[in-house]
Amino acid sequence: MGGMRVDHVSYAAEHDGLHATAERLAKLIGVKPVDGGVHPRFGTRNVILPLANERYVEVVEVLDHPASDKAPFGQAVRARSANGGGWLGWVVRVDGIEEIGSRLGREPADGYRHTPDGRELRWRQLGVSGLICDPQLPFYVEWAEGTRHPSTDGATQVGLAGLTIAGDPQRVRAWLGLPEDYKPSTLEFTFVAPHGNPGLLAVTFGTPDGPVTV
Repeated sequence: MGGMRVDHVSYAAEHDGLHATAERLAKLIGVKPVDGGVHPRFGTRNVILPLANERYVEVVEVLDHPASDKAPFGQAVRARSANGGGWLGWVVRVDGIEEIGSRLGREPADGYRHTPDGRELRWRQLGVSGLICDPQLPFYVEWAEGTRHPSTDGATQVGLAGLTIAGDPQRVRAWLGLPEDYKPSTLEFTFVAPHGNPGLLAVTFGTPDGPVTV
């Protein structure tokens, strides 16, 4: 995708909370969950499921905190968890988020979190408000220089293999600034017509025991 690639997928905690949800998902795909810490700006906290090829699953829960009512990411997580939880969206990693911001007419927002072992992760993100109104579209992230990517918190052979999205592939390509005939080489994208809301419906993982779809 010309300097962009799928970085992670986000899953909103189910009714029994962040850790129980993360344990279930981790068991299904065969990886070890890692406590990710709190996002103070967004009023959320997460658990990371590291995957191969610098990718990961973020399982996320909203905190009872004023930030979660103001920040688009907190609002999106709250709404998804209130509906029983599940896939929230997908995130594309870029170099040069400023250019994308000027193309889309939006300002990147700063994000950070501290891991329980005291490391700080910093990044900039863009397009999160779309998670609420059009969750078929990914948002963008650019990791700060020197930030250790969350995928490095565990070693695994389990990788991201495919995304099933309720939505319109042309709309997604236009948002990403890709040509209409663009085909990703490493991930399988399946688009289905949305019945009800568009969004990320399912994620397929490649595991040593074969594909697992969640």
